[in-house]
Amino acid sequence: MLWIKSLHIISMVTWFAGLFYLPRLFVYHAMCTDQAGIDRFKVMERKLYYGIMTPGGLLTIIFGTWLWLGYGFSGGWLHTKLALVVLLVAYHLYCGKLLIDFRNDRNRHGHVYYRWFNELPVLALFAIIILVVVKPY
Repeated sequence: MLWIKSLHIISMVTWFAGLFYLPRLFVYHAMCTDQAGIDRFKVMERKLYYGIMTPGGLLTIIFGTWLWLGYGFSGGWLHTKLALVVLLVAYHLYCGKLLIDFRNDRNRHGHVYYRWFNELPVLALFAIIILVVVKPY
């Protein structure tokens, strides 16, 4: 099970790299005014979302489920962690919606919105790490 735990952590780091970076790309994309730059951001966002983030998220969930079934974790901390994972999946899917909006030149938010939006996964990561390591309840 240590191999599965290692793969879970590697997948989680990959997923979070995308969750941190895609909204940062949205910040710069929202500020961009030249067509060449806009087109470049569209390619970068698409490759990040579909090539790194989504596989990382799916593998994180697969390996996490495998660990849960293998170890039989229980406790309030796990329920809270799983609730945060559900929120991260919703965040991920909303990023996909924003990506489609940018792709179709329908972005409705400014760069300040994306700067704040970018901070949400950081809060989830802090909470999840504390829950898993400390198991406060």
